Amino acid sequence: METRGKAFLYPDNVDTDVIIPARYLNTADAKELAAHCMEDIDKTFVERVECGDVIVAGWNFGCGSSREHAPLVIKTAGVGCVIAKSFARIFYRNAINIGLPILECEKAASEISEGDRVHVDFDSGVITNETTGKCYKAQPFPAFIQNIIKKGGLLASLKN
Repeated sequence: METRGKAFLYPDNVDTDVIIPARYLNTADAKELAAHCMEDIDKTFVERVECGDVIVAGWNFGCGSSREHAPLVIKTAGVGCVIAKSFARIFYRNAINIGLPILECEKAASEISEGDRVHVDFDSGVITNETTGKCYKAQPFPAFIQNIIKKGGLLASLKN
């Protein structure tokens, strides 16, 4: 499994209320929610994001509440992967549960710039910044977790 797209760069401690503001959580429609993804930190994100793009962030991405809406709206907006220095533990697990590919890689998150073209190979954990030519190695998920993500999340993988 792989993705390729441009990088959107965000700082440390991006919390779930920034990813999807609580004021919109009066609907369960993922597409409607995704229309508000990142709007409190990046007003033009949903206008600029394209299928396969990559969010690159600092430490503790997805901190805050335990709602699954945060990784769900990122995935629904078309993001192919989130690379961060670290993830809040509940966001990390929720991302796997809904099938959002994520990788922790401090060096990549420190060196990739806004707008760089990034290629991610989830099976090997190799992150390539196609703009600079630099490659980074993240620890790939074990096969059983990769299978959950490839099948679209925990519930989808259990149905198979």
